[in-house]
Amino acid sequence: MLSDAEYLRYGRQLMLAEVGEAGQARLGNASVLIVGLGGLGSPLALYLAGAGVGTLWLADGDTVDSSNLPRQILFDSEAINRSKAELARERLAAHNPLVELIAINQRLDAASLPEFVAEVDLVIDCCDNLETRQAINAACVAQHKPWISAAAAGWQGQLMVRERAGQACYACLYPPDTRSAESCASSGIIGPLVGVMGSLQALEAVRLLLGKPSPVAGTVRRFDALAQQWQHFTLPANPDCPVCGSQHRTRS
Repeated sequence: MLSDAEYLRYGRQLMLAEVGEAGQARLGNASVLIVGLGGLGSPLALYLAGAGVGTLWLADGDTVDSSNLPRQILFDSEAINRSKAELARERLAAHNPLVELIAINQRLDAASLPEFVAEVDLVIDCCDNLETRQAINAACVAQHKPWISAAAAGWQGQLMVRERAGQACYACLYPPDTRSAESCASSGIIGPLVGVMGSLQALEAVRLLLGKPSPVAGTVRRFDALAQQWQHFTLPANPDCPVCGSQHRTRS
């Protein structure tokens, strides 16, 4: 049963046939790990808290810098030098006091991720480096957890979803030894682009938590913000993938 406060707060969502009381209850019982609270994680976390996702684990080991402010909409000038994870918890609690918020003030890696992945229903990759993305992917594959990944640099964004075993994982697209020279620090970034990609991650998260299949799963979607154009292509699982390939499939 939803409380009176939940009926009032989530009324517009409850009107949707795909949500209703049962769907809102599903969201309220769900738990999500958000890795990275920057340009992608800021709008994502706001939308998931706003939607009433019951427990949000907020992971980021960084502090706020003035260069973050054009695109990291959870923060303002008074937040400079403060922990992103702790401050995100404060801001999201003010946004929706009905959800549980757990701050993880550390950079998660291959050693620490499995412990946190085990606690949640869904993992969302909002980080800014390939090493962490690969570690998120490996932990989720090993523990049969769905994940949503987005990335952005310059004017280019990318979105991927893996919701179940048998679908391509991140290492099918980028082998674990891949090195990328492109990042926000090296290539620059336009703020609204990460807002678009983070919002799309939030949309996919709500869909998955409601038990609806994702049309993005098994594909790579790339967005050229300068040209306002999307590219979609199917990404088949690689049978020789070192993370999810046939020799590992019993674990994925």
